[in-house]
Amino acid sequence: MSTFLFDKIVFGPVKSRRLGVSLGINLLPLTRKLCNFDCVYCECGLNSSETDSTMVLPTRKEVYEALETRLQQMVQSGEQPDVITFAGNGEPTMHPQFSEIIEDTIALRNTYFTSAFISVLSNSTMLHKSSVVEALRRVDQNIMKLDAGLLSTIEKINKPVGNYNLDKITAQLRQFDSKLIIQSMFTRGNVDGIWVDNTTDNDLKAWVKIIEIIRPRKVMIYTIDRDTPFEGLEKIGRKELDTIGKRIELLGIEVQISG
Repeated sequence: MSTFLFDKIVFGPVKSRRLGVSLGINLLPLTRKLCNFDCVYCECGLNSSETDSTMVLPTRKEVYEALETRLQQMVQSGEQPDVITFAGNGEPTMHPQFSEIIEDTIALRNTYFTSAFISVLSNSTMLHKSSVVEALRRVDQNIMKLDAGLLSTIEKINKPVGNYNLDKITAQLRQFDSKLIIQSMFTRGNVDGIWVDNTTDNDLKAWVKIIEIIRPRKVMIYTIDRDTPFEGLEKIGRKELDTIGKRIELLGIEVQISG
């Protein structure tokens, strides 16, 4: 299936199922995906094995100028963002100046749209860096990915690049003291002859157990809504997502479901 890349540093605003009117920020290359995950459902496609000049990241100055310009345009046109969201063509926390860019974004938000939230969509893999953790503590919506509770399933659905230690990631997520949101994508299907499924009872029991340990303030449950790199993936129905969500509600944790 066809996928797409974000070709600007600042894009949108777009209507997000989970966040509302979202103005996006892409800290990754504009012509290719750069991520330490290679999720089978990623709307940006798969990582490239090639290395070339397109790997250039936007500088802190370029991000600041692009964001300020777009916010000024929105003020003039009367547009109101609900949220400024770090997403884009890969993992935003991989940017070496992520912390400084968050600082700039907070300052610009406070200047132009004081009511807008700042959100970061992350795969939770850069939490070993204290600067990333400190930056995430400063944003309004620290949204961290956890698609499964079994390492074998994570390896199939998220395809981490390099070593991925689920116990360590769990402990790092727990350090936020509930000041985070967990987002979990549910799907199943055949991917190059391998069955991928994070909706089995064993997977869900393991996932719920980790959620109980982390105790986030909210869990966002969703399924595929856009094109993915593989045609065999299934969109999970709303009734099934609601059933999954009830497992989290029993823990006393807020759930947001996007079918």
